Amino acid sequence: MSADTKNYNTIRLEIADGVAKVTLNRPDKLNSFSTEMHQELRDIMPVLEGNDVRCVLITGEGRAFGAGADLGDGDAGDAGEALEKNYNPLIKFLRGLDKPVISAVNGLAAGASMSLALAADLCFAARSAYFLQAFCHIGLIPDAGSTYFLPRLVGSGKAMGLAMLGDKIPAEDAEKMGLIWQVCDDDKLMAEAETLAKRLASGPTKGLGMIKKAMNASLNNSLEEQLDVEKELQSAASKTADFAEGVAAFQEKRKPNFQGK
Repeated sequence: MSADTKNYNTIRLEIADGVAKVTLNRPDKLNSFSTEMHQELRDIMPVLEGNDVRCVLITGEGRAFGAGADLGDGDAGDAGEALEKNYNPLIKFLRGLDKPVISAVNGLAAGASMSLALAADLCFAARSAYFLQAFCHIGLIPDAGSTYFLPRLVGSGKAMGLAMLGDKIPAEDAEKMGLIWQVCDDDKLMAEAETLAKRLASGPTKGLGMIKKAMNASLNNSLEEQLDVEKELQSAASKTADFAEGVAAFQEKRKPNFQGK
């Protein structure tokens, strides 16, 4: 994927074909979160929101997606304050972003890095990758959204076991229990994730963003409330240029050329 690349100290950002590929780039630290990484991720948020980006792909450099928080970075203090300042805004941003987000888990995804992977709309994983709710091993609770994502993805029973036992979850097991979207052979992970990212980036971006918004709203809505959400979003979707293009392409029996508008 040829791209315009911008290197920071702890991440790499490449943009091509409407896809923004964000690579966590502290391989010597298993891409664990540092204060600097959080700052650099905040710095690129306006870019990811821009019109040039129609899909976001997140992965890790080296042999890990991420090992969670770097416990050696800075002074130990109130972990809740770190969540409020760094992790929670990141998770809220990705879930609220009005375009698809994909995670490609290339190795270990532990702690808050597992939460980051699950915050994506679609999570791919290499066959050799594994997930780990590591928090219980140091006397903490799952955070950065894991207590929200886990029971909704795998049910309360499985979620409790994953959180309290902190066992490794091989990628194939994660797929079987519905924790992630798809497992890929290691040497095909990025190719398959990038192919899907390009497919989504060429799709009806406004409509895909509304699908995401509707699905997220459904998690806490009654049926009546969700029907109202669908009505409002469908009304907005039917006014987009991409809807008009989709109908025209259907009638003309051709492939639609969506512009993300």
